[in-house]
Parts: sequence; C-alpha cells; structure tokens
Amino acid sequence: MTDRTSILAGGTDGGGGRWAPGSRILWRYRTNGGDGFHICRPVTVVEDSAELLAVWLAPGTECVRPVLADGTPVHREPLATRYTKPRTVQRDRWFGTGVLKLARPGEPWSVWLFWDQGWRFRNWYVNLEQPQVRWAGGVDSEDHYLDLSVYPDRSWRWHDEDEFAQAQAAGLMSREQAEGVRGAGRAAVEVIEKWGHPFPDGWQDWRPDPAWPIPALPGDWDRTPAHVTW
Repeated sequence: MTDRTSILAGGTDGGGGRWAPGSRILWRYRTNGGDGFHICRPVTVVEDSAELLAVWLAPGTECVRPVLADGTPVHREPLATRYTKPRTVQRDRWFGTGVLKLARPGEPWSVWLFWDQGWRFRNWYVNLEQPQVRWAGGVDSEDHYLDLSVYPDRSWRWHDEDEFAQAQAAGLMSREQAEGVRGAGRAAVEVIEKWGHPFPDGWQDWRPDPAWPIPALPGDWDRTPAHVTW
C-alpha cells in the first residue's frame, strides 16, 4: 500500500494537467435523458495520476441533488412514476460520514468507500456510470442506475435493479445502452472476484487531512465546460 499520509503532506502538481492533493474540484452527473446537470458535489483531490483520481467528499459539504418539482425527495416517489414526474434540483448538505471516491480513466464505474462513525470501514460501493470526462473545474459523468456493494469479506451484491428496469421502461435508457451497462457490471464483478484494484490497495485505512477546508459550492456549479479531456 502506498503511504497516503506522505502523499497528502506533499502536494505539488507534477504537470500534465493534474490536480495537486488538496485541490478543490466538482464531481458532477448529467441529467439522465436530458440536458444539464442534476448532481454536483464539491470534493477535495486526494490523488490524481494517470492511473487514478481519488477525491474526498467531506461531511457537511453543500451539494446539489435532484428532487421532484414539488420538493419531494426522489426516493420517496413510487417507482412507477419516479422517472416521469417533473423534476428540479435542490441545494442540500452531505450528512453523515464522508465518502472517498476513486475513478480510473476509461472505466465505466467509480468505487466509493463508506465508513461508520469512528472510522469503522463499512463497504465499497461500485457506481456504474459513463467513463468520466475531465474539465478544468472537475469531472463529469452520467449515472447508470445499477450498482454493487462490496464487503470486507469479499462478498458482493447488486443494488437498484428495480430502478435500472424502470429507467428503461421510462425511455431513459435504450436496450443497447442497458446491455452495455450490464456488460460493465459483469466486468466489475470480474474485478471484484479477482480482488483487483482498488480493493486490495488499503484505501480503507486512508484518512483526510484535518486541515482541509470544506469546499464551497460555486454559484455557476452547472456551467458548461469550454474544453474536456482525461
């Protein structure tokens, strides 16, 4: 395992458009089946290399999340109408413990680490999504509904298969796109069963620098990037 403490104590950008540890960027998701963005989370860069982008979502961070037009949280709407009723976005705070997010270039998923209070590691969460696109202010993707939880004993399970099916029924994902997501899910399972990166890398023992401030949510959080790359 790399010494994460020494990485954080360094903190100079080696060039090549990489963000230095401690940089504050935006982690965003585009609206499914629409224009613009419906999720935005200001995060702090932990590590940024040609192989991995690691960021920290701190407790109390002001974020943007989707809600129904009347303000109802999306998860409280019955599944049959969850993806057909009008929506808007709402500013809110990230409560509970923070989340460490890991993304590798070109992979159609990111891996999130969750802890309970007292830094008791709970699980990894594999969020299936479009490969992320970098821009000057952060990274953008589109969520693909289907996810997996992975536990310290190397067991795993699927999440949100009902939402994945409903999104297809609502016309937010074509059959071809759904087949691609299923293929990405199978590829993720292969990585899990072989215990490939990032699962053996010791990230569950990482801790954020206590000197890091909580990143602010900018007023133009939904701006369109002028240039994108990885």
